Amino acid sequence: MNIFGSVIAGTLVTVFLINLISTLLNLRASLAPLPTEFRDLYTDEAYGKSQAYLRETSRLSLFSSAFDLVLLFVFWFSGGFNLLDQFLRGFALGSVMTGVFYIGSLLLLQSVLSLPFTLYRTFVLEERFGFNRTTPAVFAGDLLKTLLLSVAIGAPLLALLLWFFQSAGSIAWLLAWGGITLVSLLLQYVAPAWIMPLFNRFVPLEDGELKSAITDYAAGVGFPLSGIYVIDGSKRSSKANAFFTGFGKRKRIALFDTLIKSHSVDELVAVLAHEIGHYTKKHILIGMVVSIVNMGVLFFLLSLFIGNAKLFEAFFMEHISVYGSLVFFMLLYTPVEFILSIVLQMLSRKHEYEADHFAVTTYSRGEALITALRNLSRSNLTNLTPHPLHVFMTYSHPPVSLRIGRLRRTLESSRS
Repeated sequence: MNIFGSVIAGTLVTVFLINLISTLLNLRASLAPLPTEFRDLYTDEAYGKSQAYLRETSRLSLFSSAFDLVLLFVFWFSGGFNLLDQFLRGFALGSVMTGVFYIGSLLLLQSVLSLPFTLYRTFVLEERFGFNRTTPAVFAGDLLKTLLLSVAIGAPLLALLLWFFQSAGSIAWLLAWGGITLVSLLLQYVAPAWIMPLFNRFVPLEDGELKSAITDYAAGVGFPLSGIYVIDGSKRSSKANAFFTGFGKRKRIALFDTLIKSHSVDELVAVLAHEIGHYTKKHILIGMVVSIVNMGVLFFLLSLFIGNAKLFEAFFMEHISVYGSLVFFMLLYTPVEFILSIVLQMLSRKHEYEADHFAVTTYSRGEALITALRNLSRSNLTNLTPHPLHVFMTYSHPPVSLRIGRLRRTLESSRS
């Protein structure tokens, strides 16, 4: 094995071990007593259920990650990458189409082999803890729609990317960056109206107390309220959520029907105020800019490794290709991706705090956000005592106890 192979293999194992240590520390931290903040909300049985849910989901995640790593090494060192390449080259489809089928085949193989874990999580683990509402028909429909969208959107994008790097020379990374960015922005614009409704039904929030309260709040903070929708999240899970998607005239605020069913009007307006906080603080725009810059860096670094003979030698490849360069570079990129994900999680947690602050300082009943977070933590079986290392590495939202503590301090400060 040459230096590239050693670096990639070592990095993959190191990242797995770091995640393993983080998860084990998180499981040990979950044995802590129930935090004082939640003692009036949880029974011993309810808290024990949340701890059991964490144990089961963590074990499944670790087993799935270990399986993926072993599978990759077996495929790699048995010459699987080269065998697949030789097989597809036999069809004489041309380099771009061969590349589309090569990468598509690898992604399909990974999806098929991970399917048992998805099935177990959905129909066994989530069912056991009372979350699952997905029927086999809905599950199969989701798989089929995802596959069709991957073929209809992903395959042409991949072909365009491969063609750029094969034909455009030193400016290929710039063309790829610009082209993929434009398509990504277009998808962000059309997804709320054309793609997301393929999976869920979006119904405008009906007139009534909730809509009036939301409309009054939005007007008070000068938010251009273009659409509030109820999403039928209950057809897949009993878990509750809300989110902001799209931009411009296509932006949507979506409230899960499960959220509306289990929370008061004040709580729902507070949750919506949090989502509006993300928009007002330009978190969505910042996220898009960060993503675009990251994509540009990735394509530039990829351009430096296109056709690197040593990289292909590490994977026992007989032929050098653009599509092979893309696959092997992404494996080489693992440490950068790992570090970048931690940085992005830190940014996301910062944004969550800012959106919380916006909600409680602009909504006259901001304390309802605390009530909503407490109730959500109980209904979603949230881990109430996560380990700091696990939070640092994997949490996109601050732990609920820290969020509530900061919210209380903000409310006390605003009253004094």
